[in-house]
Amino acid sequence: MVDNSVLVNDDQPFAGLNISETWNNLHHVSERTICPQCNKSRKYFCYTCYLPVAEIKEYVPNIKLPLKVDIIKHSREIDGKSTAVHAAVICPEDVKVYTYPSIPTYDCSGNTVLVYPSASAMTLEELFETQGINNGQKQEISRVIFIDSTWNQSSGMYKDPRLFKLPCIVLKSRITQFWRHQNGVPRWHLSTIEAIHQFFKEYEAVISKESEKLEKDSTSYCENYDNLLFFFRFMYDKIHILYDHDSLKSYKRPLK
Repeated sequence: MVDNSVLVNDDQPFAGLNISETWNNLHHVSERTICPQCNKSRKYFCYTCYLPVAEIKEYVPNIKLPLKVDIIKHSREIDGKSTAVHAAVICPEDVKVYTYPSIPTYDCSGNTVLVYPSASAMTLEELFETQGINNGQKQEISRVIFIDSTWNQSSGMYKDPRLFKLPCIVLKSRITQFWRHQNGVPRWHLSTIEAIHQFFKEYEAVISKESEKLEKDSTSYCENYDNLLFFFRFMYDKIHILYDHDSLKSYKRPLK
């Protein structure tokens, strides 16, 4: 059942989020520049090297994540249109992008989780409640995996033995503000960067709750995860300058 309390107002989709206002400066980028690493022509950032162009480098936030993030990208996903790249640019120390099927073999002991709504998927709260004790200490996750693909492609990738045995996490319902349309997919299906943002907001809430129970300080987790949406916020604005919101098919999708 959908929790209507998580519905986002389409008139103010980013209300209440603490996203650096420097995203506005990206509107001043008019020309493509050469990536210093691969020498390819890019605008805003290089989606091969995951580097912002020199013109905007000082405006782009750099986020340190409490967990390592692996993004498994379908080979047919277009790099220049994928929001997964946003995370790699903003979190260079903690995010790696792999192109399926060239992916690592993961440890299935519980330290690595996959964000995917499988039949056995748990919420983060349920995961923390059921995590076992290892050598006298509570086992904690250290890596989270996201699949970057269309919904139909993701089901095939999930069947890969390297992913299928991993514990799965399901996120709380939230409608997407992504402008790319997918036929037959409701608005509860988030873009990759929205899913990463949602995960870490939920993770932050669970860690704070666990710290309160144990009377521990949780300030080490107080990062501004809203800045994960830095490029997404800018591109949303750019799209809506060019197109009327109500004319875009993506926002007309049903909620079921």
